[in-house]
Amino acid sequence: MQSLTNIYRLGIKELWGLLRDPIMLLLIAYCFTLDIYTAATATSDSLHYASVAVVDEDDSPLSRQIIQAFYPPMFIKPVRLYSMDEVDRGMDTDQFTFSLNIPPNFQRDVLNNRSPEIQLNVDATRMGQAFVGNGYITQIVNGEITEFVNRYSATNSLPVGIQVHTSFNPNLTRSWFGSVMEIINIVTTISIILTGAALMREREHGTIDHLLSMPVTPFEIMMSKIWSMGLVVLVSTWISLLVVVHAWIGVPITGSVALFLTGAALHLFVTTSMGIFMATVAKSTAQFAMLFILILLPLQMLSGGSTPRESMPEFVQNIMLLAPTTHFVELGQAILYRGAGIEVVWTSFVWLLAIGSVFFVFSLMRFRKSIVSMGS
Repeated sequence: MQSLTNIYRLGIKELWGLLRDPIMLLLIAYCFTLDIYTAATATSDSLHYASVAVVDEDDSPLSRQIIQAFYPPMFIKPVRLYSMDEVDRGMDTDQFTFSLNIPPNFQRDVLNNRSPEIQLNVDATRMGQAFVGNGYITQIVNGEITEFVNRYSATNSLPVGIQVHTSFNPNLTRSWFGSVMEIINIVTTISIILTGAALMREREHGTIDHLLSMPVTPFEIMMSKIWSMGLVVLVSTWISLLVVVHAWIGVPITGSVALFLTGAALHLFVTTSMGIFMATVAKSTAQFAMLFILILLPLQMLSGGSTPRESMPEFVQNIMLLAPTTHFVELGQAILYRGAGIEVVWTSFVWLLAIGSVFFVFSLMRFRKSIVSMGS
């Protein structure tokens, strides 16, 4: 009971220390609010109000039908007609992202099966819109030409029709995916920063010497930092999930929030232990920051949150099974998107518990050694 009391009181001390750090409080507030909203809504990789300039040298019903097919929200409406010189100047001055040149006699050549060509110019400096818009415009032009030709010739339709049903995100809304993935990234980032910064602050301010003179063990000191900083991140995650993601952005939460927070607590057990381990390895705050970046980037990029793990090399997939973010992303997507229960995500829970136990033991050994060296 005395050990639990020490862990509790030391944890309260950590919370009071955090409350007296306005910069850290501001960082937490920003990351769990505006950062999540920005990541979900401002970095869209879909086509949205792209500018298209058209040079219509045919002026036929088919060319006008193609021009009218470009409508919001993918393209700016109305699409205006320009001369070739105006289009060239507009592309050079970053006025247009796309320019479409419909040649003379285009409709006549199409109806006579002469395979005319339409020129599509793309401003590739706008990589996001250029890559996606190229495919959109090609599909639109081909679809309008096919519809137009079918009015004048008999067609043989395929005997099979494909019906596409999109599950879990019917409108393919990117904010639904981006907001939840950003929460997962922020949980990892902030938990490592808080625990690592708490230990670095003890070392730099000299308060670690006061702890060594008290009747407390390294285990109690480490556990107090884990539960206090983990609690801050867990409460922030709960509030952000309900207020920012669900109420503000409008993402429907299908599964159990309590089950997701349980998985988040296991993930925090791992990441807070990692933060303490990194703080014992680093000799200064600058070294801790460099080590933090070195570890955080592969944890986030190779976890399966940005790209499917199946698309990665098999060697990377196997290595990342030892990373906690892999299993946290897996259970987060399963619970919040697909409404999965414990019978589906229990393997991820077991993985996190096992990884957390290993990290905790190694961190405790390193922390005890570090405290002994500082005391001597």
